[in-house]
Amino acid sequence: MKKVIIIAMCMCMLFALSCAPGGIRGDEDGELYADGDQYEYIGGELNVLNWGEYIDPELIDLFEEETGVKVNYIEMTSNEEMLIKLRSPDCVYDMCFPSDYIIEKLIASDMLYPLDKEKIPNIKNIDQKMLDITDTFDAGNTYSVPYMWGTVGILYNKTLVDEPVTSWNILWDEKYAGQIWMYDSLRDSIAVSLLRLGYDINTRSEEEVAKARDELIAQKPLTKGYGTDNIRTSMINGKAALAVIYSGDAFCCIDQNPDLDFAVPEEGSNVWFDNVVIPKTAKNIEAAHAFINFLNDAKIAARNTEFIYYSTPNAGAMALLDDYFTKNETFNPSDETLARCTIFHDLGDFIEVFNAAWDSVKSAKVN
Repeated sequence: MKKVIIIAMCMCMLFALSCAPGGIRGDEDGELYADGDQYEYIGGELNVLNWGEYIDPELIDLFEEETGVKVNYIEMTSNEEMLIKLRSPDCVYDMCFPSDYIIEKLIASDMLYPLDKEKIPNIKNIDQKMLDITDTFDAGNTYSVPYMWGTVGILYNKTLVDEPVTSWNILWDEKYAGQIWMYDSLRDSIAVSLLRLGYDINTRSEEEVAKARDELIAQKPLTKGYGTDNIRTSMINGKAALAVIYSGDAFCCIDQNPDLDFAVPEEGSNVWFDNVVIPKTAKNIEAAHAFINFLNDAKIAARNTEFIYYSTPNAGAMALLDDYFTKNETFNPSDETLARCTIFHDLGDFIEVFNAAWDSVKSAKVN
């Protein structure tokens, strides 16, 4: 779902490494693996397609040392770019990390290899409630394993916003004119407008999409702009009051500016998942399964989420993380919050209606 733009997490990664309090709990014995797993020599190469800065590079080195596999890590900037690469007749990728609605599309196109879960024993570490959600776009979790997840909400500066942030309506409040960042993403920004109007973020109604479009156009003069990575810098530096943002980015920003806080509005929001899959074009299926298993070792997953700062679906990892992570509502939202959040689903050909609406919003002139 979430990454239809570049994921440039460098700033947050460095901060996570230097400032996360205490590291992983229960690691005093120095043991590397939570479950005593041993990884046999496999060899060969593994071509991995993933978002930029979306894995601790030291874990890649460690996997290579353990298995003799040479990992070639290729970065993508959007789900759409990934689709193009996977559909190429000379596709070389053994595993990739698409978002939920794209996984639906890949399954429908018969482009994914059913996972051999006997080769992924660490899948037992995945929280069942996470699997229940991912089952909605990958029935039986047949083709994918959850990697990272989060929500979309409002990051706000408590010194500039003098009221509770409970509704998407605040993004249309004229008193914050020029201090509101919207997210430069078709599905995310249109979803905000749909939710504010009481509509489903996966609607197939042209009338509802048109109303959401018109509301975004009406709101545009109030915004500071439509941004992505620059939103984090602006909010950290106190240059804006409100911003639509992903929870992982919000967590990073709050770390660096205690005047900031994050809220998932009462009308609901999107809960997104990035899962790992093996394309049918994969050449080194054994190494791909081994790497998925490696990433789901509890201690490995805990190290990885501390580096990335996005939420892990790995219950074993959560048990090892410091309270700094686990008791933070931005990183670990409550069941009540999740109950009002919805997964993005593949819209099929109806996405063209969203595309047209988005083009109208982006091209609208601000007086």
